[in-house]
Amino acid sequence: MNYDILYTFVLTTSLLALSPGPDNIFVLMQGMVNGKKHGLSVVVGLTFGCLVHTTLVAFGVSAIIKQSEVLFFIIKLFGALYLFFLAYKVFKSSSSIDLSENSLPSKSLWGLFKQGFVMNVLNPKVSIFFLAFFPGFLFSKTLSNVVQFYVLGLLFMAVSFVVFGLIAVLAGSISDYLKTNAKIGIVLKWTQIIVFIGIGVFILFSEK
Repeated sequence: MNYDILYTFVLTTSLLALSPGPDNIFVLMQGMVNGKKHGLSVVVGLTFGCLVHTTLVAFGVSAIIKQSEVLFFIIKLFGALYLFFLAYKVFKSSSSIDLSENSLPSKSLWGLFKQGFVMNVLNPKVSIFFLAFFPGFLFSKTLSNVVQFYVLGLLFMAVSFVVFGLIAVLAGSISDYLKTNAKIGIVLKWTQIIVFIGIGVFILFSEK
C-alpha cells in the first residue's frame, strides 16, 4: 500500500475544497445568514451526496480497468484533459468572490440537508470529476479497485466535510476577510489552477 499517494490525495483534495466554488460559497452564505447549524446541515447533505458518485465511479471504472489496458489509458487521458480544461476555465474566470447577496430564504435543518444532497447528486460534473480524479490515485496492488475507490471516496468526503464544516462555523469572520482582502481571490484562483494542472499531469503519468 502506497501511503504517499494517499497523503497526496488528501492534500490536493484539501486545496480543491478551499478553492471558491458554488458549494462552499453556498455553505458560507447559509452560515452567514442563518447560522452555523444551517451551514453544517448543507455540508452534511453535500458530503453524503458524494457517496452516490463514488459508487457510480467505483463499479463503472473498476470494470473498465479489468477489461483493457487501452481503455484504462483512454480514461487517464480523458481525466487529464478534463482537469486541464478545468484549469483553463478557472484561468478565464474572474478572481473576485461574490458575496453580495443580502439574504437567503430560511429553511429547516432537514430541508437544507436535502438541498445539499440533491445539489450534489444531480450534478453530473461531480461524477465526471471523480472519474477524472480517482484512477490516478489507486494506491494498492492487493486491494480490489472497488475498495480503493471507496477509500478514496470516503477520504474525499472526510476532507470536504472538515473544510466545508470550518467554513460554516467560521462563516462570519471568513466573509469579512474575503470582502476586505481582494488579493485572496487571486491567490485562490492560481492555487486552483496549479492544483488542477498538477493532478492532470500526475494522472497522465500514473501506472495501473
